[in-house]
Amino acid sequence: MTDTLTSSESPVADLPGGPYDIEFFFDPGCPFAWQTSVWIRRVAELRDVKVGWRFISLKFINEANNPPPAMSEAQQRGLRYHRICAAARERLGNDAVGALYKAFGDRYWYKEIPGDFGEKFAAATANVEPGAILAELGLPADLLAEADNESWDPLIRAESDEAFRRTGPDVGTPIISYFEADGTLGNSLFGPVISDVPADDETTVALYDALRVFVDYPGFAELKRTKRPPLDLPLFS
Repeated sequence: MTDTLTSSESPVADLPGGPYDIEFFFDPGCPFAWQTSVWIRRVAELRDVKVGWRFISLKFINEANNPPPAMSEAQQRGLRYHRICAAARERLGNDAVGALYKAFGDRYWYKEIPGDFGEKFAAATANVEPGAILAELGLPADLLAEADNESWDPLIRAESDEAFRRTGPDVGTPIISYFEADGTLGNSLFGPVISDVPADDETTVALYDALRVFVDYPGFAELKRTKRPPLDLPLFS
């Protein structure tokens, strides 16, 4: 666990529209981040938790691992969508990023696609049309051109690095940072990794409250089990 840092000490700029109660680092192609984001959005509704959306690129964090071609292609498509999100955040603010992430995931994870793990990711990503998402959300159509604008990559890479600076190395996604009431950046954790989203509001907030107990104790570092149900997403059926 890294030492607690204030927002002003962070090497990345504060998100527009803050301060936030949490910052959620996402890659649009990560199923674990997606499940957790669905849960945290419901927490935000029930507890008035303000969510700031940051980027963590599977393309960048896996670039030294030589992933299979299908997976690499899917991660590249995720990076292109990150660029659109980065441009939208600069022009329109944090809420636009949240809307873009949700619209991507709603299209990506809920279709049954045959094939192995990498083939499913590649096919699902190819089925998501960013231009159609922008049109549906009423966002500027010219944001689509930003998908090929590599000038956003230093920002996306910096936020990816920042996620691991806050947690320490050898973790995955999702990563969530938690802020104190005065806006000070508190502890950050990998997870929670959940196979399915709680079916009722009581469990939804109970999970959040339990997690905050661990988060707010500075000496806490890790709980883990690898035995869990399959991801409850049609893409993996």
